[in-house]
Amino acid sequence: MQIIYTDTLVVGAGLAGLRVAIASKERGLDTLVLSLIQAKRSHSAAAQGGMQASLGNTIKGMGDDEDVHFEDTVKGSDWGCDQTVARMFAHCAPKAVRELANWGVPWTRITKGERQVIVNAQKVTINEAEEAHGLINARDFGGTKKWRTCYTADGTGHSLLYAVDNKAISLGIPVHERMEALKIIHDGKRCQGVIARCLITGEVRAYIAKSTTIATGGYGRIYEVSTNAIICDGIGQALALETGVATLGNMEAVQFHPTAIVPVGILTTEGCRGDGGLLRDKDGYRFMPDYEPEKKELASRDVVSRRMTEHMRKGKGVDSPYGPHLWLDITLLGRKHIETNLREVKEICENFLGIDPTKDWIPVRPTQHYSMGGIRTTPTGESPQLSGLFSVGEAACWDMHGFNRLGGNSLAETVVGGMIIGKYVADFGEKNNLVIDTDLINRFGGELIDEINGLVDGEGTENTFELKLAMQKIMMDYVGIFRNGDELQQAVDELSQLLKRSRNIGLRCKKRHANPELVEALRLRRMLKVALTVACGANARTESRGAHSREDFPQRNDKDWLNRTLSTWPDADALAPVLSYEALDVMQMELPPGYRGYGVNNTIAHPDTEKRQQQIDAILANLGIDADRYAKQAAIMPFTLPDELMPLNQRLSDTLNCAVVSATMVGDK
Repeated sequence: MQIIYTDTLVVGAGLAGLRVAIASKERGLDTLVLSLIQAKRSHSAAAQGGMQASLGNTIKGMGDDEDVHFEDTVKGSDWGCDQTVARMFAHCAPKAVRELANWGVPWTRITKGERQVIVNAQKVTINEAEEAHGLINARDFGGTKKWRTCYTADGTGHSLLYAVDNKAISLGIPVHERMEALKIIHDGKRCQGVIARCLITGEVRAYIAKSTTIATGGYGRIYEVSTNAIICDGIGQALALETGVATLGNMEAVQFHPTAIVPVGILTTEGCRGDGGLLRDKDGYRFMPDYEPEKKELASRDVVSRRMTEHMRKGKGVDSPYGPHLWLDITLLGRKHIETNLREVKEICENFLGIDPTKDWIPVRPTQHYSMGGIRTTPTGESPQLSGLFSVGEAACWDMHGFNRLGGNSLAETVVGGMIIGKYVADFGEKNNLVIDTDLINRFGGELIDEINGLVDGEGTENTFELKLAMQKIMMDYVGIFRNGDELQQAVDELSQLLKRSRNIGLRCKKRHANPELVEALRLRRMLKVALTVACGANARTESRGAHSREDFPQRNDKDWLNRTLSTWPDADALAPVLSYEALDVMQMELPPGYRGYGVNNTIAHPDTEKRQQQIDAILANLGIDADRYAKQAAIMPFTLPDELMPLNQRLSDTLNCAVVSATMVGDK
């Protein structure tokens, strides 16, 4: 077995992984990336709508800042996020956007003067300031108070991934493609690297590193229909879970996107609704204002998905051979806008549906889209249980999303989280030595080789593909948008049986090199463990919070459930994870739990909420009326970042205010 040594090992070559690798390489550390595919084909390229950053350039973004972005993020998480992390994120997002511009991202820019936009199905004329001309533009997205989502038409992820990968190439960072990590090497306290298998040759290698960062994306493919790429199968989370030491966080928090096309489940960006698109039922009726009079189609994603499902349950869905769906109408945006700002959506509709969205309505329904859960980390991105193991992006529970993610905050998290955590990974590499334990390497390598031999040489009778389809159907049917105890328990029972059966898989193809059936068999056992952590966590959480919606427990219960679910896997023979919980401390929150602004406020309040609000009021009163927003924020909930990321962000509004003040002072003279 070949052993390869490096300072920083990154598993996953999407935006989050590459950004960590860049931060490490810039500090002079030997850095290596593993990837299932070519870096530029990573799932990050599929992100369409944009990334959130409070630049405040456009007239509809004026007044935006870190405070507003932070509040939107916390409310969007249904108070399930780590508010310190949300603060770190909101502070660094503008820096990341500007850095990306410097690296070559062709952000859509503002043109001064009048332009027409669609707001609430009406054409509205807005007038962009002359000073804003040429600055980075932003569009509206669900759950936000300001237009904050920076974009490059509807191919933002594609633009970002190419720019970041080109930066990595310029630094000489090697990417070992077609390599799949399948074991984490550890001694129970320190992560020492991974055991990986080459998808082409079948060779098993050990990669030994000072630090190992898991950046493998989400676990959407445990579901039957998902907007995720087929490589988003949760193996990164499974690797951490199988250590028996590292914990996963909030795995039951799974988001369904409102507008995936029927039947294939390909995403149409939230930018469609952000730019003014409407949702209609089988009668052509715009129904969202009936459910959410204020935000309408631009309510938070979890809310829109539930409202759409409720409406279809009332018989208002359009019948089709693939089940009921609703319509997304972007025709009112006009051909020029669609072909300029939503051209990828237009191509998807033409190629997969045979329709022209400038004239035809798009068939859509909610589909699994995003994983809020992942490998539990501290704010520095490191596992609290396994030193040297880091995680970033959708693979991680960092945890800035809590139980629901706002659109545009995911793409932002990849580069912002990568920027921040990359610096902490580099710190770790500078302060720690490489640990080489050949006995440990051979043990974990031997375990994987034995597993492969057992599959290839064994006489098992179970079919990998049949078991996988059964798992995906169970997750879709019983652990979806709406959940209830009986179905969740059924999911747990059936998934446990599938896991047991997966230990008796038999392969028809006995090749040890490029063998898709062997690849699926190795993945399936791990995917089933991930699926079980989702189902068990959902079954145990007897409340509704964000994207986790229990029909038998419809209230958000801050009194009993304001916590983070932690999952570990006890041993190789287990058929279910062990759950524990990490309380969220209300007395440390900058924004105590409150009403999100959707539907009826039926929250069961936490006993410390009122106490914390009184404490905050007292802190602000003591500061006095002259204290600025930075002093107030620091007094309520201070946060730290690497020194180079701490400087304040500048905005157009600051420049304009300075100009007004200067003009006034001249006039006074």
